Amino acid sequence: MKGMVFTEFIEMVEQTFGVDVADDIITKSDLPSGGAYTAVGSYDHREMLSMVVALSAQTGVPLPDLTRAFGRYLFGRFSTLYPAFFEGVTSAFDMLQRIDGYIHVEVRKLYPDAELPRISVDLAADGGARLTYRSVRPFAGVAEGLIMGCIQHFGENITLQRDAGAEDGTHAEWVLTRMPQPA
Repeated sequence: MKGMVFTEFIEMVEQTFGVDVADDIITKSDLPSGGAYTAVGSYDHREMLSMVVALSAQTGVPLPDLTRAFGRYLFGRFSTLYPAFFEGVTSAFDMLQRIDGYIHVEVRKLYPDAELPRISVDLAADGGARLTYRSVRPFAGVAEGLIMGCIQHFGENITLQRDAGAEDGTHAEWVLTRMPQPA
């Protein structure tokens, strides 16, 4: 897993819970890397899982809430760090449809060894969509947070309902429904 995800997770923990909590979870997780991450490095995804479990134990925040919060945070960071991916994109559905066919293609150019999740978006006749996440890693909660962050970024009134998925978090499906904008 790319180090950028690790560095952003630690940054979120520091901003939300404080530097001491970030240091504590790194220490308590007994990480093979020692918790020293670089944005361009690659690390075992189990280190992230260990830190999230340690953070949940320390803060009392349930694991699903932490992973979704991280996904939301990460989407905000993506919009700041990679503005080119947002050029000409006017809606959450437009952005979500670009993930596999454009964004992941560009990421693979930079990191040919990256193992990225597969994201498919099927638009429905009623204006909604179904998004499917598949990965070798159990990060469907992070994906859900990314979707939520995308919806928030574009300021759209879209409901998100998890419809199916694997308990281990390697597969999930959501139904996205456009709602009328509030008056």
